[in-house]
Amino acid sequence: MAELGIDLPAPFPPAGEYVNAVRTGDLLILGGHVPFSPPQTIVLGKLGADLDTEDGRRAARYAAISALATIRSALGSLDAVKQIVLVRGVVNAAPDFIGHTQVIDAASEVFVDVFGDAGRHARLAVGVSSLPANIALEIEVTVEVAR
Repeated sequence: MAELGIDLPAPFPPAGEYVNAVRTGDLLILGGHVPFSPPQTIVLGKLGADLDTEDGRRAARYAAISALATIRSALGSLDAVKQIVLVRGVVNAAPDFIGHTQVIDAASEVFVDVFGDAGRHARLAVGVSSLPANIALEIEVTVEVAR
């Protein structure tokens, strides 16, 4: 992680009546993770209006790093990850924004950089008209856990 320039923050606290991660069998399911970059900064704005694709990519990277922090907290170590199975990316986008895939690619790249082939995953990248508190994007992650 240090070689990649990634310093994991503490997991971002839930903003409602839910938990950040649930383990069931060999799967760890993460809820929506927002683009959080310490100290206490969340990337806000609509892609294609307030933010450009590069801003979105930076936000997606922050969200992936936040997800890694949750994975480490839930499993005790990132070494317990067998496979990143699925990433769902939801982008707060202006109607004419079409760079959803390029934005969420930045999150995917973090998982591949950290886990190699075990970081390659299925994915969904979509745009929506709004997200809570005008957050730029959210990602959900499904992880297969090594026994």
